[in-house]
Amino acid sequence: MDSPTPQTQEKLERASPAFQWLLLLVLSAVLSGLLEILQLPAAMLLGPMLSAAILGMHGATIRVPRPAFGTSQCVIGILIAMAIELPILAALANEWPLVLSIVVSTVAASSFLGWLISRWGILPGSTAVWGSAPGAATAMVLMAAAFGADQRLVAFMQYLRVMMVALAAAMIASVIGASPDAGASEQAAWFPALHWPEFAVTLAVVLAGSVVGRLLRLPSPFFLGSMILGVALHLGAGVEFQLPPWLLAASYALIGWAIGLNFTRAIVKHAFRALPQILGAILILMAFCCGLALLLNQSLGIDLLSAYLATSPGGMDSVAIIAAASKDVNMSFIMAMQMARFLFVLLFGPAIARFVARTVKV
Repeated sequence: MDSPTPQTQEKLERASPAFQWLLLLVLSAVLSGLLEILQLPAAMLLGPMLSAAILGMHGATIRVPRPAFGTSQCVIGILIAMAIELPILAALANEWPLVLSIVVSTVAASSFLGWLISRWGILPGSTAVWGSAPGAATAMVLMAAAFGADQRLVAFMQYLRVMMVALAAAMIASVIGASPDAGASEQAAWFPALHWPEFAVTLAVVLAGSVVGRLLRLPSPFFLGSMILGVALHLGAGVEFQLPPWLLAASYALIGWAIGLNFTRAIVKHAFRALPQILGAILILMAFCCGLALLLNQSLGIDLLSAYLATSPGGMDSVAIIAAASKDVNMSFIMAMQMARFLFVLLFGPAIARFVARTVKV
């Protein structure tokens, strides 16, 4: 990526907000389309984020309004809540010693790599830990900002790992012959018919999520408030939600823009200086998780692709997409493992980040 010249940066700074938003929309559509053609997960998030980062480096002055950003976080919270089903919780309960040992091992390995990155002075302690944390990538980025980490560098580490893990999963699927399921891979309609009871409840939880989060004084109140309320309604009362593709795409785009527009020339240069070490840490964590997958395959007879996806350090949402597009995988086990690790990081991530930050300063 070429560095912006002072002339181009000054031109964009002087451009009207309407022109900047139009340029951002066009560039986001082009990059998202290219990523979709390449079948990369979270294209609707990565395309806008990369587009916004490019414009941010060139001096863009527009910013996503706070209410829009908060609403988008609430939508992602509901998305995570919808993935939590009783069979997943039952699978966690039945295999809890195995699940806990693998979750703790993965989080310990990622935290150690984060500690090394911060110890070597490559990135600050809390930023390194949240950037290395396995789980739902978008959730980790949102949580990181609430605990003082640099959201831009965390996003850089998280989404780079998401892309690398997705490519590795595709290669493993092709090698072991787990061809994509044609029915699962068909593109859903962008504007399906709305089921008004479910969609109305979804909108209500979006509106109430931030209120719940603030009353409970949660970090990242929009995301966590809507997720907690969504889980309570979904599992406790059997409430169904509807998140049409256009709403998810808009939410991903707004979050991507909010993160990307905060990128500056200085932060990108710093990220690229740390790129070899970040890539090395990602590859080490992927290799460690592959070892855990082989252990599951040999000890419990779980098929290799299911074991890899269950232990994969990629984003939970992208892992779900890959699993849904593959034949003969154990979806319940995959999502149980991913959800357990996500909840573990959600509960203990802040304490781990604070501990690493303190030890690095000592």
